[in-house]
Amino acid sequence: MPSELNRIARLDDVQVQPLWLRITHWLNAFAVLIMVTSGWQIYNASPIFKSLTFSPAITLGGWLGGALQWHFAAMWLLVANFIVYVAVNLFTGRLRRRMFPLSIKSIFTDAFAALRGKLGHDDLTHYNAVQKFAYLAVIVDIVIVILSGLAVWKSVQFPLLRTLMGGYDNARVVHFFGMSFLVAFVVVHVVMVALVPRSLVLMIRGR
Repeated sequence: MPSELNRIARLDDVQVQPLWLRITHWLNAFAVLIMVTSGWQIYNASPIFKSLTFSPAITLGGWLGGALQWHFAAMWLLVANFIVYVAVNLFTGRLRRRMFPLSIKSIFTDAFAALRGKLGHDDLTHYNAVQKFAYLAVIVDIVIVILSGLAVWKSVQFPLLRTLMGGYDNARVVHFFGMSFLVAFVVVHVVMVALVPRSLVLMIRGR
């Protein structure tokens, strides 16, 4: 018990999540929420998979035109905020310090420990290998979502990008699965926050 209290006291004295990170994190979360729910409404207007549509209760915009307006508005916020997030992470060296080193062996080791319920969360100032991999993967995924979305939105203006995506129809599929991965990440992220509430406090207060 004393060691646990000492650990919490140390966290209270150290700024784990800087202000710029907390701001960009919550702006990203807000932009993703708007883009996903409006994107589901856009998807419903022309489903990729005919047997899969989304309930109006979880979509935003009311109709195709309204959803597009919400989607494009949130798109600018997501792109601008994401650029700032990645740029500051690189400039401050935080990306290198928090995400590396990382190896395939460490990912599997921590993943198996997590499945057995033996992965510790005592030190929230450091990410385990699964967290590192997940955060890096979602950064790459957001890049894919942005590029595939651009290929769908401005298909004629960016023919090379459209070709790299395998054509317009395939760009829609890539965009859909990129969105799906992002939603899955958010769901898992929320579950982990529920299991370790202290992490939410850190993302609000920074310490």
